Amino acid sequence: MEKTTIELPSMYGDHHVIEVRRILLEMPGVDEVYASSGFQVVEVDYDPEKTEAADIKAKIEEAGYTQELSVSVETGEAAYQGSNGNVGEFFRHTAVFEQTQQGVSFTQEVSYAGQPLWPCPGMGVVKQVEMDE
Repeated sequence: MEKTTIELPSMYGDHHVIEVRRILLEMPGVDEVYASSGFQVVEVDYDPEKTEAADIKAKIEEAGYTQELSVSVETGEAAYQGSNGNVGEFFRHTAVFEQTQQGVSFTQEVSYAGQPLWPCPGMGVVKQVEMDE
């Protein structure tokens, strides 16, 4: 048996640990999987005659766990919607309503681009499946 360790920056919760273990334990030759969302690392014991470390890493890359977790960051500057010309820029909009005299509302305008707002590898958009009767 051999051992390989892979850093997984996108594995940040227990639901990811379960998914990573499921993916890797389905591979032939994988004997033991230790995954830690706290340390964002997975350690795999495998039989080199049945699989290779490169295959294990490729499988986990395919699931999206080796990519850096991208989180939108506010600019820190006041912005008016559409005034700066940067469509993809992320900023917070503040509004005060005259009716309430004291009400302040914070919203963030985010457009859906075919992926979840917070990337979650292994937990993609639910697809509708037609069942055969």
